[in-house]
Amino acid sequence: MDLSMSPEDQKFRDEVAKFFDEKLPPALKTNLKDGLSVPRDQMAPWHRTLYEQGWAAPNWPTEYGGTGWTATQKYIFNEEFAKANAPRLQAFGLTMVGPVIYTFGNEDQKKQHLPGILAGDVWWCQGYSEPGSGSDLASLCTSAVRDGDDYVVNGHKIWTTNAHMADWIFCLVRTKSDGKPQEGISFLLIDMKTPGIEVRPIISLDEQHHLNEVFLTDVRVPVTNRIGEENKGWTYAKFLLVNERTGISGVPESKKRIERLRAMAAKERDGDGATLADDEGFQRALAEVEVKLTSVEYANLRVLSDVAKGEPVGQTSSILKVLGTEVQQRLTELAVEALAFYASPSHKLDILGQTNEPMVGPEHALMPMADYMYLRASSIYGGSNEIQRNVIAKGVLGL
Repeated sequence: MDLSMSPEDQKFRDEVAKFFDEKLPPALKTNLKDGLSVPRDQMAPWHRTLYEQGWAAPNWPTEYGGTGWTATQKYIFNEEFAKANAPRLQAFGLTMVGPVIYTFGNEDQKKQHLPGILAGDVWWCQGYSEPGSGSDLASLCTSAVRDGDDYVVNGHKIWTTNAHMADWIFCLVRTKSDGKPQEGISFLLIDMKTPGIEVRPIISLDEQHHLNEVFLTDVRVPVTNRIGEENKGWTYAKFLLVNERTGISGVPESKKRIERLRAMAAKERDGDGATLADDEGFQRALAEVEVKLTSVEYANLRVLSDVAKGEPVGQTSSILKVLGTEVQQRLTELAVEALAFYASPSHKLDILGQTNEPMVGPEHALMPMADYMYLRASSIYGGSNEIQRNVIAKGVLGL
């Protein structure tokens, strides 16, 4: 892995930085808050801008619209993305189901779905977790019974991010109940407008609406919407989760959080009037998490290098997921600690722009508590960190 910056790489960095400076809409640049979903009507033009530039899907193969960038260029792009405070494009299509479709889908499925995902015209959500099946995903119960050219789907999905805004959902369903649980699961693509689908909101701890329950009652799904073979969905699900866990590490965003935390520490004062920037304990805690983030960053870079050489990611994605989410959570804890009592008031109305009352506390107190609450889930989604440690123990350490 060679991370030295050539003149061409520096030229590329300048090009990317200039693009974000000129093309990122000012409203998104100034109003984006971590942990707060960007409305679809604001995200769509930004996705279209990246799509027209050819930068919507850097990790896709070039034949499907990818950039063909080197590992170093992808690293630079992600860094500049975070530096610009630009909203990330919807991962459910670009990072999750898109690669499943172009890897395992047939030609008709590729033609139907990939252009809409790439252009941002079609939004997706993920139908994996159920009330009794989260980390033990193989125990899922949502059933799909074959009836002629359709499956009839019945079940209940939960924690479904952006289901209230999505056009399609990719679902794991049970098509065989006997034998090993993993061998009876299929992977279906379902239009959210299909009769029998009901979406109910879940308001999370940050007081925002990101999550939903999805109820499926006698939902008829064409067999042609199944990815790959019947009862082989577990294979495609594992492939998807590797991509998801690698992205969850969020290294560029954590580096941006450290910058904001340092700026906050220079403003916040203790009872003696000294700033947190002068507090030895706080600075030690921040340095420790920064060292950990550096190790995650280099692990992430090794993954990018391996992918560029066509090598499998394997259990490294689990390592990235565990360490990356631990860093994210520790940084949000430090932000709340730095604000002290100013982190306590509810800023829901301020965040949503639904009040004309003056805000309680400084402006940088707006999001830290919401971020802290929202990212409590980061060590759970994508496969809980406890389960990932089991994966690492078995796949890496051979235990």
